[in-house]
Amino acid sequence: MPGLPMLRALWAYRGFIWSSVLREFHGKYRESLLGAFWSVANPLTMIVIYTVVFGQLMRSTLPGHEQTPFAFSIYLCAGVITWGLFSEMLGRLNGVFLEHGNLIKKSNFPRICLPAIVTLSALINFGIIFTLYLLFLAIIGHWPGVALLALVPLLALQILFTLGLGIFLGTLNVFFRDVGQLTGVVLQFWFWLTPIVYTLPALPEKARGLMALNPMQPLMAAYQQIFLDKTLPAFGPLLPLAILTVIFLLLGAGFFLARVGELVDEL
Repeated sequence: MPGLPMLRALWAYRGFIWSSVLREFHGKYRESLLGAFWSVANPLTMIVIYTVVFGQLMRSTLPGHEQTPFAFSIYLCAGVITWGLFSEMLGRLNGVFLEHGNLIKKSNFPRICLPAIVTLSALINFGIIFTLYLLFLAIIGHWPGVALLALVPLLALQILFTLGLGIFLGTLNVFFRDVGQLTGVVLQFWFWLTPIVYTLPALPEKARGLMALNPMQPLMAAYQQIFLDKTLPAFGPLLPLAILTVIFLLLGAGFFLARVGELVDEL
């Protein structure tokens, strides 16, 4: 299995990975008066803008929640926050080997540590903004209860899918630099082609059928169901994403292990 050597390397270098994550986090805000606040300022600003702009327009497209205060805000934040984790991870994984080219040339360590550092850093940022979201839900009396437990397998699936795809694209980007630019463009289209700032019922019938081709749509819908409906989501629609996750993990690990020896020469 191509992943076993990487898992052993990650465990052996766990101290290096964690210290790098902490150093990166502290380094971002060392000279900042407001510190870690800036890690949540951008997503908070985006959420506020989307809520103000779309909240009144899209409220009627949430059937059954007309009497729920902040219904669209809950729906919107569930998608924006979790998509933010996906977008940050994939965007950074896409350029992780190029970004740390000097470190790769000068230091001898397992290169797979770099995607692990990116993943943990993104999870810390996600944890901060997600904690604020949970606090908001508790204050308005819309706590999801036991349905919150479903978040664990959903996040695990999302992280593994992003890791597989990100490691593959990040390795490919070392040899074909256009991949990085293309990924940024695709991510923007992908966001707007996923029902996050709008709802599925708001789309024409033909467009709804095309959503079946978007592997992230059922994942975002599952998050939205947990936090808006406070019920456990159906896991059946996530099967295509689970299959893609296995494919990309094997593809990403295999391609990375096959090309890792050539990274220094290309960088």
